Amino acid sequence: MKKLLTASFFALILGGMTSCSVQKQTIASKVELPNKKEVLEVSRRANQYFMNKWPDTGKDIVGKKVWPSNLWTRAVYYEGLIALYKVDPKKEYYDYAMSWANNHKWDLMRGTYTRNADHQACGQTYIDLYEIDGKKHPERIKNVKASMDSMIATPKVDDWWWIDALQMSMPIFTKLGRITGEQKYFDKNYEMYAYTKYKHGEMVCTIRLIKSGGEIKVLFPLQRTEW
Repeated sequence: MKKLLTASFFALILGGMTSCSVQKQTIASKVELPNKKEVLEVSRRANQYFMNKWPDTGKDIVGKKVWPSNLWTRAVYYEGLIALYKVDPKKEYYDYAMSWANNHKWDLMRGTYTRNADHQACGQTYIDLYEIDGKKHPERIKNVKASMDSMIATPKVDDWWWIDALQMSMPIFTKLGRITGEQKYFDKNYEMYAYTKYKHGEMVCTIRLIKSGGEIKVLFPLQRTEW
């Protein structure tokens, strides 16, 4: 009976996923995308709201804990800011990103030699600013490069056990590989990615059912938090 219920449950999930996929494709083919001017205008307003709310780029973020402002959530914002700057090169965007990087002395959260992808994420923007200014300021990538080199110097490859670690750290290896022309960055990047996919990631393929409070929760272990 349990096997039958389990099989039925998975069939329901897969059937729903397939149905949703077909519906999304059908809807997507009918939806007209907004024009570029509309997208740019909304992006400008959203970004201006953020910059107005956080005028001091070095100010700590206070919640249940106190976090330095180069933590991963803020680093992801600056990735978006740089992307906006590349299509809408306003000096105020550049100045805001430079202020943030300078406030943190172009270093990673928790120090240069962290192996934690969340702490390394800010390095993506440091590298972008280094390239935007014609690669004239190597001090901007000195610390992030030292961090990646320290990881390459060891055989350890199991650091990225949560799914968004790939977004936080992988681009740094790729950017450094492209800038320096050194294969070692691409090699280490793939080794760590492969471990995440084939070792850590094998858990994702096994959906664990946990009964809690009369409800069934479907958990994917590589997520940062539970659903």
